[in-house]
Amino acid sequence: MVSTGERVGTPDERVGNRDADVDDGGAAGADAAPENASDATGEADEADEAKGSDETGRTDDARGRDGAEGTDGATRSVHRRILAGAAVLLTVALLAAGAGLFVKARQLRDTPATDNLALTDSAATTRVIGDVSNALGTVFSYGPRETDATKESAKRYLDGKALQQYAALFGQVEKQAREQELTLTTHVVRAGVTRLTGTGAHLLVFLDQVYERRGRAATTAAAQLSVTAELRGGHWRIVDIAAR
Repeated sequence: MVSTGERVGTPDERVGNRDADVDDGGAAGADAAPENASDATGEADEADEAKGSDETGRTDDARGRDGAEGTDGATRSVHRRILAGAAVLLTVALLAAGAGLFVKARQLRDTPATDNLALTDSAATTRVIGDVSNALGTVFSYGPRETDATKESAKRYLDGKALQQYAALFGQVEKQAREQELTLTTHVVRAGVTRLTGTGAHLLVFLDQVYERRGRAATTAAAQLSVTAELRGGHWRIVDIAAR
């Protein structure tokens, strides 16, 4: 039953109303679609940004690793250069030290001390001491009837200035020895070579001399001489004598 106060639309109006509803729904759907599209676009943008951020992070990490590797390589290169420089300096220092030691050794070999055979040649030193000691013991020992033999001995053992000194001195001693029947005996107590070369020697000689006169007790006196000797004819001959 339909109320009389309510108007019933015609079929055409009802169709129109349905079309209007459909249009309104489509419009609403159309309005909703842009919003959904906008949301999808935003999500896509966020995804792209996240992906870009991840890629940027990985790129930055890679750059960081490359930078670190480059820094490490540069540090190792600096260390290698430092070590190489240190090695060069050490080599130069060793060469300089070796050269200094060579020069020092050469100087030591060339010093007068090393030229002194008395410090290095014991056989030559012993020989010169023996020859000089024998010469002094002979030329400074005589008796009242042995002066001629002593003078001849002096010619064999002395030379140069020493022979001249001895000849001048012995002339006076010879006269006293005959008149006072004086006997002199000389012993070399100690002799040392202060310098020795292949042809010359300097010695310090300590003597004990015993004087005996007729009718008197023997007396002993000590003497100290500086002697210079030269190697002549295979024998050491005294060329200078000085009392000390």
